[in-house]
Amino acid sequence: MKKTTTQHGKSFSSFFCNLFGHHYVVSKEVTQHIKEYKCLHCGKEVTTDVTGKLALLTPEMQEINNTLEDMYRKRKNKVVQHVA
Repeated sequence: MKKTTTQHGKSFSSFFCNLFGHHYVVSKEVTQHIKEYKCLHCGKEVTTDVTGKLALLTPEMQEINNTLEDMYRKRKNKVVQHVA
């Protein structure tokens, strides 16, 4: 991921995001439907919640996503082994 550094640091990035909105990119794909996003300008991290809307990525939500990712990966590997 490319980072842009300015002389004004985070204050300029925050101003940019307040004026134009965040520019989120996918930073991690937890499942096909749940992803984690990070703003390219200010670094704010969000994730999709149960309703499909973006929610702030708290340590609790990050732990839930990690557990969900492990369960999803194990289930996916189990299905692949039964097919082979």
